[in-house]
Amino acid sequence: MKKYLLLFTLIFSLSATGFGQDYETAGGVRGGFYNGLTIKKFISEKSAFEGILTSRWVGFNVTGLYELHSMDAFDVDRLNWYYGIGGHLGYYNGSSYSYWNSSTVTGYAMVLGIDGILGLEYNFEEIPINVSVDWKPAFNLLGYTGFLGDGGALSIRYIF
Repeated sequence: MKKYLLLFTLIFSLSATGFGQDYETAGGVRGGFYNGLTIKKFISEKSAFEGILTSRWVGFNVTGLYELHSMDAFDVDRLNWYYGIGGHLGYYNGSSYSYWNSSTVTGYAMVLGIDGILGLEYNFEEIPINVSVDWKPAFNLLGYTGFLGDGGALSIRYIF
């Protein structure tokens, strides 16, 4: 049993120090046309998964993104570019949904689509806070179909 505990501790400590980013996991709030919660988890030095739960049009969306990060945007320490791709699943209320003509679907409708993301984030050194600004366009394939280009937001995350 002690061997397994030692092996687990060794693997955990190596994985926690193997990240080139200033953090491994951060979670917080996302504000824009879609407001909600965000959590980002790095899985390697330059790649992360981000989960986003947002609310809009009397409905909600769950989005999952795979992101690639590049270090030191504009040669500024702790400022990083990132981009990625993913998908979303959710539902909207047709009576609140006025982005485009939704005459083919009325009432609540489930939506399924693909997402992209392009962003810039800064990790404060003095406090465990991460701030990012991004543009997250989406394309609904099912439900209220079409392109949504207004997915930009400001996110503020606490670094765990």
